Amino acid sequence: VQLVESGGGLVQAGGSLRLSCEASGFTFEDYAMCWFRQAPGKEREAVSCVSIGNSMTYYGDSVKARFTISSDNAKNMVFLQMNSLKLEDTAVYSCAAGENVLGRWASRWFLVPGGMKYWGKGTLVTVSS
Repeated sequence: VQLVESGGGLVQAGGSLRLSCEASGFTFEDYAMCWFRQAPGKEREAVSCVSIGNSMTYYGDSVKARFTISSDNAKNMVFLQMNSLKLEDTAVYSCAAGENVLGRWASRWFLVPGGMKYWGKGTLVTVSS
């Protein structure tokens, strides 16, 4: 199993970045794919998730209307388009996969890092002023 992130980097506040995560080694359509982030001195938080099986999505309050999650199921990839970036978006962003059960989405089980089965190594996003 592998989750490989790419697309991080340095960007000025107000700019945009697109993160990519390529998954392999598991049945992509059976999983929820999430982006978590962890800033220095802070806890890891779920940024956005997508249920691959039925395309339901979740966004954290701090990124709503700025970030968009999407997937290319044919390529086993998930993306995070990040617009209007703020200084507080600076963090290591990690792709994660959790086994999905249809009907459980409303419980937001995916918000808990322990609910994810597989993790990527992360990619650093730095937003400068």
